[in-house]
Amino acid sequence: MARYGKSAGTMVKSAMRRRKSGTLKSGRSGKRVTSRKQVIAIGLSEARKKDAKVPRRDKRPTSDMGGPEMAPHTPHTLGAPRQSRGTPRYPTAD
Repeated sequence: MARYGKSAGTMVKSAMRRRKSGTLKSGRSGKRVTSRKQVIAIGLSEARKKDAKVPRRDKRPTSDMGGPEMAPHTPHTLGAPRQSRGTPRYPTAD
């Protein structure tokens, strides 16, 4: 049995065409969408709003689904100045 209905595919196809023509924009910010994955997500979301046959959206956070974990904070990412690599930090007395 099919997971997605025909109308869901039509909505995604329509979103792809709008992306190609440059008229597809994201919801809140209104920026142009360039990511193919985001276009598919928008198309499926529009299909859900029109009660097409589309599986429910997964509510789990992305880190549980194998997405990138948060990187550990290192001093240079927190605004501390980086050390230059050319000179040693503690010069030896000659």
